[in-house]
Amino acid sequence: MRLLIQRVKEAQVAIGGTIHSQISKGLLLLLGIEENDTQEDIDFLCKKVVQIRLFDDANGVMNLPLQEVGGSLMVVSQFTLYAQTKKGNRPSYIRAARPERAIPLYEQFIKTLQELSGEEIATGVFGADMQVSLCNDGPVTIFIDSKMRDF
Repeated sequence: MRLLIQRVKEAQVAIGGTIHSQISKGLLLLLGIEENDTQEDIDFLCKKVVQIRLFDDANGVMNLPLQEVGGSLMVVSQFTLYAQTKKGNRPSYIRAARPERAIPLYEQFIKTLQELSGEEIATGVFGADMQVSLCNDGPVTIFIDSKMRDF
């Protein structure tokens, strides 16, 4: 499971020109799922999100987690995080999980994150043609792969 975390001043998902969800200050999470992902991957990433210190303290140092600054969370499915670009010019997405496998994991990720954070989670719509807009704060962007836990 791969997660791209962006600290944002605001973010929104629109589908067909209509705003589906939006958040103000918080974290936009782009989630990529592969076939062999499990609840263990979900638990690892959700715990990281809740505990990661990406917000400035009184000294301007990124030392505070989301909950201490009253931030919001948004999760958007992003199969292109598994793009393979080694050969040719057209990315391959063969490692990305098929919808029948990915949708339950995506929904479980949201449920687990909501339980750990105690917050409502704004979302996109799995498989929809979404327009995601954001104002990256910093910019701060962090990439985490649940299969690479030794970092």
